[in-house]
Amino acid sequence: MRRFLLLALAVFFWPLNTLVEGNAVVSTGVSNSSTPRVAPVEGWSFQRHVIPILTKAGCNTGGCHGALAGKGGFRLSLSAYDPTADFLNITRDALGRRIETGDPLHSLLLTKPTAAMPHKGGRRLDPRSEDYRILAEWIAAGAEGPRKDEAQLERLEVIPERLALKKGDRAQLQVLAHYADGLIEDVTRWTKFTATDETLLRVSDPNGGLEVTGYGEGAVSAWFSSRIVLARVISPFPVEKDMTVESLPFPAQWASRNIIDSAINTQLRQLNLVPSGPADDATFLRRSHLDATGALPSPEVVSAFLADSNPKKRDNLIEELLKSKEFTDYWSYRWADLFLISGSHLRPAAVKTYAQWLRAQVEKNVPWDVLVREVITARGGSMEMGATNFYAVHQDPETMAENVSQAFMGLSINCAKCHNHPLEKWTNDQYYAFANLFARVRAKGWGGDARSGDGVRTLYSAPSGDLLQPRTGRAQPAAPLDALPVKDVEGVDRREALAVWLTAPQNPYFTRAIVNRVWAGFFGIGIVNAVDDLRASNPATNEPLLSALSEFLVAEHYDLKSLMRLILQSAAYQRSSEPLPRNREDTRYFSRYYPRRLGAEVLNDAICNVTAVPEAFTEILLGDGSSEKTEFYPKGSRAVQLYDSSVKSYFLKAFGRNQREITCECERSSQPSVIQALHLANGTTLNDKLSAPTGSVSTLLQQPRDDAALVKAAFLRCLGRPPNAYEKDAYLKLLAGVPDADRRASVEDLFWSLLTSREFLFQH
Repeated sequence: MRRFLLLALAVFFWPLNTLVEGNAVVSTGVSNSSTPRVAPVEGWSFQRHVIPILTKAGCNTGGCHGALAGKGGFRLSLSAYDPTADFLNITRDALGRRIETGDPLHSLLLTKPTAAMPHKGGRRLDPRSEDYRILAEWIAAGAEGPRKDEAQLERLEVIPERLALKKGDRAQLQVLAHYADGLIEDVTRWTKFTATDETLLRVSDPNGGLEVTGYGEGAVSAWFSSRIVLARVISPFPVEKDMTVESLPFPAQWASRNIIDSAINTQLRQLNLVPSGPADDATFLRRSHLDATGALPSPEVVSAFLADSNPKKRDNLIEELLKSKEFTDYWSYRWADLFLISGSHLRPAAVKTYAQWLRAQVEKNVPWDVLVREVITARGGSMEMGATNFYAVHQDPETMAENVSQAFMGLSINCAKCHNHPLEKWTNDQYYAFANLFARVRAKGWGGDARSGDGVRTLYSAPSGDLLQPRTGRAQPAAPLDALPVKDVEGVDRREALAVWLTAPQNPYFTRAIVNRVWAGFFGIGIVNAVDDLRASNPATNEPLLSALSEFLVAEHYDLKSLMRLILQSAAYQRSSEPLPRNREDTRYFSRYYPRRLGAEVLNDAICNVTAVPEAFTEILLGDGSSEKTEFYPKGSRAVQLYDSSVKSYFLKAFGRNQREITCECERSSQPSVIQALHLANGTTLNDKLSAPTGSVSTLLQQPRDDAALVKAAFLRCLGRPPNAYEKDAYLKLLAGVPDADRRASVEDLFWSLLTSREFLFQH
């Protein structure tokens, strides 16, 4: 009877899927000069075929049987992270009613998804499809479960890997699974395809069809059995007939100073984008000061730089900025976001020690890999060894693992805590193997809350202890992600091996993560966006650029100043933010500099700098919402000199400072709001400083009346440039004829108009 059923199914349905041995492939669109040897099909595999079919049908998603409690009494592991449990639930649970080996077509596994029986999930499987036939044949053959000796999937291959198409074009992708036993299988039909940018591409057919909907460079991710592979697509921007980027007479636009420009210009030519020309000296001076030091250039520096005729003055300026105290202040504050230095997590003394340790590393220009190794392997007293406070913020192995991964590799592995990661390749077992590396990190004085007590703690590594994997009830062998387990050696901290693996140049994430963060600090967006999201399904907008910069940083022994110097010197960084007709639509390929609003702390400091009225930071916010006085910050402290983000400040809160609750750039907001607009118009920060008797407005008014000189001074202080003729005439008319009694109000209006202008509020 079973043989008859198999024969009937084979006649009724389409041919079996293509299976080949060795390196030969037989399938549409793939050519190979060798003669393929087709492997005979001896039966369908639960892991290779049954699970992928259920996954592609959506049966094990969070909205269906993959939910924590399952659906309708039937539970599958989310995205098939636990095949063994899935097999038991399918074949043994509910008294085995879901499988009828003697009468496969009456199995609930087939009648439910085909809607032959009532199914709240609707019809998920076509009874005329090959997937239906495979499930039926698997059941008829005895419904064999996962085999321990089954060859594992080694890699996925997508064909073609790169396509050059035009808007409106369609293409078909094919995905091949390469197994450890040499078997290659076409798994296109069971692969989940997702466009990484739907403004450029869309998946038009769930079986690998795609359509180009826009212009630029994007990718389609192909996900099968917890593996992801990308097919990259380039769609050039339209140009006028018979016109190419090389035919345009703009030699200055195509200047190339280093590897950054080579990579960017190559991509721009492929996309038919023309870069904007170089920014003028005043714009570059202001931009580089703000990006490198978080501070505006003084009027004296502006005047001197604009008058300097030295052709190397920009390079000389870059060296001055990288050596400045302001550079240390600013980048210490920037990295404090990453290390979550905050009074909401730590006692004030611990915050100060942590922040001062970090500042010392930046001031000494400690290589990034050395700095990170010191954090990962930190031990000792929290008041003597500032880096140990990283573990006071994160006190359990899971949180330690998640934050190390996010901060230093740009990977969010949190989802893998409960199941295989739905958007990445990380499995539930890998998560607990990685977290187990931190299972022996202990501290004398931990009370659960890092803010309790006096904050004095001693961090150490216990000689034993493991983190149990909840699903199995056993400890997963401690191992870095995608690496072999760490051998336990008596007296050796597991974190030592982790630190070596993490900071190794061969680690595909460590170098790319910090390169991407630094790049975003100068350009406002990362080569990979979001900055914290380096998963495989979120590719770089310019992979050759990211790879070249990563190789450069390794060659420079992780000297971040060398990377910053390279960025500052590049023609790409020094481009104008003014769009051209041929790059107006570009928002990610760096054909021009992209304007962005100043960060909360930088904007606050800029207002204080222009008005010559410092901010007073006298209180810190506590975890319960209350506040307490602090004497850490003398009057005149810049906002970027604050130790942590818990300092009380209405302005900083309104303008979206990073709260440092989680390791994510999303904690910092640059979104405009009505509150911000009202505060600039009527709030105390700006208006009180303009009217202060000791401020810059008062100082200018004490000088002999010279409206032209006053207008020039205001522009130099606020915008870092002298006014043009139109602006000068307009403001002179505003001040002309104003009696001395009313002059102050007019001058305050002049400053207010400049300080609330987009040119002041934005980096450009």
